[in-house]
Amino acid sequence: MNASNITGLVLAGGQGSRMGGRDKGIMSYQGRPLVQHVLDRLRPQVGPIIINANRNADTYNEFGYPVVADAPNPQGEQYAGPLAGLLAGLRACTTDWLVTVPCDSPGFPTDLVARFIEANLKNGCGDLFVVRTPVQTHPVFMLVHRELTRTLATFLNSGERKLGAWQQQNGASYVEFDDEAAFANLNTPEELAAHK
Repeated sequence: MNASNITGLVLAGGQGSRMGGRDKGIMSYQGRPLVQHVLDRLRPQVGPIIINANRNADTYNEFGYPVVADAPNPQGEQYAGPLAGLLAGLRACTTDWLVTVPCDSPGFPTDLVARFIEANLKNGCGDLFVVRTPVQTHPVFMLVHRELTRTLATFLNSGERKLGAWQQQNGASYVEFDDEAAFANLNTPEELAAHK
């Protein structure tokens, strides 16, 4: 495993309910769209990149990467949560491994993927690795093998949506990071403004 054969997936498919329904990824942060900061931080760490978005596809296409909407679900939900975005990303990626980052965490570690690779090499096996700090688990930061595509589809088709539950069910290994602040989400207009 090396960075060039890991696909990066930026999760930008949420409703933005705490942003008043606005699309977080394309909101301005320090003079540029929030997702641009995330892409710039992710690009040196992976090979191909995919953006998961459920609206404003034309805008996201301008960043120069493939854009995929959430995988359809039997319940017909337009916003079925990050697992639906993950499933779409797994189906679209051409590498064995995929790493996910949310569009609203512009300060995630520059060695995120390197630490995932290190954990995989130490573990010797395992298909799923998730970030954890001394404060909490950050389930949207994960490294996933494509072999889990089918189990994820089954989980979603059953009506389940909880990211942490799916990760536990599939034997997630946790990768420890010390800096909780690096994984901060800018979820509200106030948080976005405070970090400018």
